[in-house]
Amino acid sequence: MVILYPVVSEKAVGMIEKENKIIFVVEKEATKAQIKKAIEELYGVKVEKVNTIRTIKGPKKALVKLSKESSALDLATKLKLM
Repeated sequence: MVILYPVVSEKAVGMIEKENKIIFVVEKEATKAQIKKAIEELYGVKVEKVNTIRTIKGPKKALVKLSKESSALDLATKLKLM
């Protein structure tokens, strides 16, 4: 499983609403292509871009920007984040 869970924080909710981005915690070995494919298959949305962040102590996070046809707000509601 590439995708572990979505991130819910004040900053993450702001990104959902303003930038059409949603943040997921992913496996450390996951590539951007694997993350994109997994998000599209699991949730039925179109992914425009994936950026990853790796912290020293914490897990690897993926900032997933959805295309204009897909809404991060709808996906967050579907995942019961909002």
